[in-house]
Amino acid sequence: MHPLYDKAEQLSQDVVDAFIEVLRTLGAGLLESIYETCLRHELELRGHRVKTELVVPVKYKGISFPEKLRVDLLVDDCLVVELKAIEGAIRSEHKMQLLSYMHLLDVPLGLVLNAGATNSERVKRVILTGAASWSGKAAVARS
Repeated sequence: MHPLYDKAEQLSQDVVDAFIEVLRTLGAGLLESIYETCLRHELELRGHRVKTELVVPVKYKGISFPEKLRVDLLVDDCLVVELKAIEGAIRSEHKMQLLSYMHLLDVPLGLVLNAGATNSERVKRVILTGAASWSGKAAVARS
């Protein structure tokens, strides 16, 4: 099992609850950056550490170089949150973007949260392949 999986699993419900609180307070139709700032604040009010725009090492065939990632939120160093404010469903490219961040940050679990969707399409959960029985590699997302 990935060493951060259980922590991320428990944290994910609090993040979804915080997101719902932000939506309840602000309503729909705002910019993604507004929801991001407010969700970050809501999570910090709940006692969580939240980071954005991280510099991470990218490794490729014997080289390593720092790259600035525009990760929306990294919560408690174990859960990546990608925010969207689009009408309609979360698409596969949103999940793949999240999965790429998760792989580079070695984080087992992530959430795509869409402020522009209906209730049934607001949250998609993405798990690194094998995170529950961790092998240290990522390939496919599950939601």
